[in-house]
Amino acid sequence: MSFARITDQPISEFSLHTSVMSPDCGALVVFHGVVRNHDDDRGVLALEYHAHPDAERFLAECVGAEEQRTGLSLAAVHRIGQLKVGEVALIAAAASAHRGEAFAAVEQLVDRIKHEVPIWKRQEFSDGLSEWVGV
Repeated sequence: MSFARITDQPISEFSLHTSVMSPDCGALVVFHGVVRNHDDDRGVLALEYHAHPDAERFLAECVGAEEQRTGLSLAAVHRIGQLKVGEVALIAAAASAHRGEAFAAVEQLVDRIKHEVPIWKRQEFSDGLSEWVGV
């Protein structure tokens, strides 16, 4: 069963580990999407994430579809609300018998989440301006 959540609280990496790991897995790959301090040449102070009311359903569909495609156990949690530089916005995890499949699955899952899950962010820049991304 897929583990996919949208939360306004800091993300527990441990909850993703326990949702994907099993005794037959020799690899656990975890991706952290972290708020960085720039976007191209502009300084970023914070990001504010907003999600469509059905975003968790879309996230679960992405995780489930990638689990079916790969046959691996996957999980993802995306945070919403105000996040500062250095805070984690997304964690995605994959467990498999070997590392190659887990790395590829996490990369594909993160790409799919970014394209299919209705989550938007407003970047707050160091020059006092802000900008919506993904709207």
